[in-house]
Formats: sequence, structure tokens, C-alpha cells
Amino acid sequence: MKDICVFCASSSKVDTAYTEEATALGKVLVENNYGLKYGGGAVGLMGAVANKVLEHKGKVTGVIPHFMVEVEWEHKGVSNMIHVNTMAERKALMIEDVEAIVVLPGGTGTFEELFEVLSLKKLGQFQQPIILVNTKQFFDPLVAMLHKMIDENFMRKEHEALWHLVDKASDVPMAIRQIPKWDNDAIKFAAV
Repeated sequence: MKDICVFCASSSKVDTAYTEEATALGKVLVENNYGLKYGGGAVGLMGAVANKVLEHKGKVTGVIPHFMVEVEWEHKGVSNMIHVNTMAERKALMIEDVEAIVVLPGGTGTFEELFEVLSLKKLGQFQQPIILVNTKQFFDPLVAMLHKMIDENFMRKEHEALWHLVDKASDVPMAIRQIPKWDNDAIKFAAV
């Protein structure tokens, strides 16, 4: 069973449409025989996706830094929880040996994780699909900014293939199957 890494919000104060889509993603992962690898949190979209995978007897791996455990953000229902010292260790473990990365809406932490993997992929250090679930058109401004980077020669036209946008969680498995493999020699065209 391959894992899917999910980056998403820990906020529980967001619109219910986001929580519902996170829950839908959890069900989609189990139905398509994927495990969940995520940041180990119990609340917000993180908690919603993990809870649904657990409810359907799916595989969940959490990765959480000790300082987050100390403030009781850790999901107590996840038996396969990896404790790390730093956020950098957390991100490295979360993306290791995954089939794809799925990004749900989130705040600065989610965007920081997303931009790290986009940068790694641009440099040929990560080859898997990076899929943004565009609930309520959340990612439209970000995608517009990424296209502006390309239009103004901060990135190449080829870099439009770094990420893929889907409308809903149910589109994720098909996107994973259809997205072409990224070139591990991408470093050769990383510079503009």
C-alpha cells in the first residue's frame, strides 16, 4: 500500500466546506487503497482527514514534532505516530516514499510545506505529483501568482507542470494516475 502525503490546515474555525472536503479525501484514500501520511494533528482539516481514514480502517502515519505533542496537538487515535525534533525533520519524513502529495487549504504552515516540495520538484529532488484540492477556489490566487512568476520569467513555462489543480477530493486518484512522471533531471531546466 502506497501512502499519500496530505498537507492541510489545523484550524477548526474554517468554513465547514473545507472540513467536509477533508473528510471526503479520507474516504477516497481508503477506497483507493492509499495510506495517509500527515502532520499528526487531531483538529482542523488534519483531524478530519485522519478521523475518516481511521473510521474506515485505513492506514494512518502521523509525523509530529515534540513541541506540538507538548501542547496536546497530537492525534491520540493514530497508533503509528512518529515523533521528531524539528519541523524540517517532519517535512522530510512526510514526503519520503509517498505516491503523491495532496494539498488541502491551509495557512502559512501548509503553504510553507507546499512551497518546499514545489522547490524540490523544480530542482529534480522530488518527482511525485503535487495536487491542490481547490475547495471554494481557495488556490486560485496562488495559482495566479505562480503563473505571474512564469509570465515574468521567474520560472519557466515547463514549471506549470509542478502542480495540478483538482476541484474536489474525488478527483485525486484519477489525477495521480494521469499526471506524467516528473523528470528527475529537472535541475537541467530549473534555472530560467
